[in-house]
Amino acid sequence: QVRLVESGGGLVQAGGSLRLSCAASGRTFSSYAMGWFRQAPGKEREFVTGISRSGDMTDYAASVKGRFTISRDYAKNTMYLQMSSMKPEDTAVYYCAARRTVAAASVVIGEGAYEYWGQGTQVTVSS
Repeated sequence: QVRLVESGGGLVQAGGSLRLSCAASGRTFSSYAMGWFRQAPGKEREFVTGISRSGDMTDYAASVKGRFTISRDYAKNTMYLQMSSMKPEDTAVYYCAARRTVAAASVVIGEGAYEYWGQGTQVTVSS
């Protein structure tokens, strides 16, 4: 089992940048594919980006491709989401998620496929 804790959310102006962190407990961080999701008010939670267990495969939602970058640091058991050129429509609660997998190079996209979730961190982009 793994416990996930997000941090780094806050208020940023449109065009600005923000970096989210997701700290994972335990010693098996490398056994999990990871991902970021977000949920805006009145909307369903949606996939933002994911990274494989090996760290060398990533995938992005079309709405954030070219602006957001996912990464992970195995020494720190932490995943990151670097967000740049932010827009008001990026305003949402951002969640990190993890799925234990044997597939080293697979990115998990489906929300239902993830086993563990963080509590979420609020990101607000002002216009």
